[in-house]
Amino acid sequence: MADHALRRRRGRCPRLRKRLRESFLIVPLLGIAVGWVTASLAVWTDELIYELNARWGSVDLQDLWYLRVAEDFGAAAKIAMGTMSSAMLTFIGVVFSITLVALQMAAGQLSPRVLRLYVESWVAKVTLAVFLCTFLYTLRLQKEYTATDDPDLAVVPYVGSSLAMTLVVISLVLFVVYVHATIRMMRVTHVMDRVTKEALWMLRAPSGGPAPQEPPATVGAPLGVVRLAGPPGVLQVADIEALVATAAEDGVTLRLVPRIGEYLASGAPLFEVHGSGAPRPGLARRLRRAVEVGGERTMEQDVGYGLRQLVDIAVRALSPAVNDPTTAVQALDRIEVLLARLARHPLGRHAHTDAAGAVRLVESGPTWAELVDLALTEILLYGAGSPQVTRRVAALLDALAPAVGPDAPRREPLDRQRARLERAVHAATPAAAARHHSLTPDRRGVG
Repeated sequence: MADHALRRRRGRCPRLRKRLRESFLIVPLLGIAVGWVTASLAVWTDELIYELNARWGSVDLQDLWYLRVAEDFGAAAKIAMGTMSSAMLTFIGVVFSITLVALQMAAGQLSPRVLRLYVESWVAKVTLAVFLCTFLYTLRLQKEYTATDDPDLAVVPYVGSSLAMTLVVISLVLFVVYVHATIRMMRVTHVMDRVTKEALWMLRAPSGGPAPQEPPATVGAPLGVVRLAGPPGVLQVADIEALVATAAEDGVTLRLVPRIGEYLASGAPLFEVHGSGAPRPGLARRLRRAVEVGGERTMEQDVGYGLRQLVDIAVRALSPAVNDPTTAVQALDRIEVLLARLARHPLGRHAHTDAAGAVRLVESGPTWAELVDLALTEILLYGAGSPQVTRRVAALLDALAPAVGPDAPRREPLDRQRARLERAVHAATPAAAARHHSLTPDRRGVG
């Protein structure tokens, strides 16, 4: 079995990247700021051109193709700016409406857990930011470029009008891209593929560092407990490298008490500190900085969260109100991919060592049995009466058997799920012929 870690390196500025990814506020606000600054620079540049032309009388930019927009608009430049500004305000309303409809459909038909895909979408953020930038830019230029009867006193908006047209063209292109991306996000197969891709990315082998090992029986005498000092929330991320380095500096061994993805109350234990000597002052503060607690589970380090989302989609599809077993079969296709990858990874408790080989951090994760139960138990509970679902589950169990090999601890959960499948089908299907049909493995469900 491959000895790969379940966590990848976090890269540079992980907290900042996480805030940018999860917030729908920062990028649009940056768009507003860029619009104001760009308009100010455009006005300053056009005024500079006017002053140079008034002083030397030799500044003629009408032959430059990019700046011919001002000549084409002529006296109607201010009216054109007003039209652009009104159009951008309409586009902003359309984008906002489409986003709300997409969020409502995703929450109602798929799962509330997948709403994060819409919030994290860079297409939606950049589109809204560019629209706001264009709106504020054209609004500012309407104020600056006032009409006058004396052509010698008029500031020709060479740069201002050309940049306005450029922003409008970019906005139109982004609007088409945004509609395309939103339509794709409304397709259940695309959402499931996104969840699967994120889970597989998390499970890929790290670029370096020692691989996790089996934890030792003892890790030293207990020295104390570090508790959560902030508000309650879900343990989202633990910076393994920082924790190992901190423990090595203090000569202690840490045990991460909660699992990634567990909800913690204020004052809940985070770490148990073990060792033979007293750690340095400030250890608790440094350990708390190495973990992140938030409002919901994330896909960064939570091994089971990808399975949880796929199971939620399948269970909702199997509800009497929806009655869509084909979607459940499609979810089982992705669940099989994740379980096949997890079958080759070490699961459960891990011990992380420093450069000298000393154990510095012990953490607990989901076991193979827990992940298999998470992936199949609820689907069998709600889909036992659907031959599509039961036949696909039987095919999934057959496909996973070679992946786990002769390893008895990993075969036992599959055997238990197969027995549960047979009991569920026997309870839901009285006729023997129908039971045989429902238990026949079929990767497509029923054709």
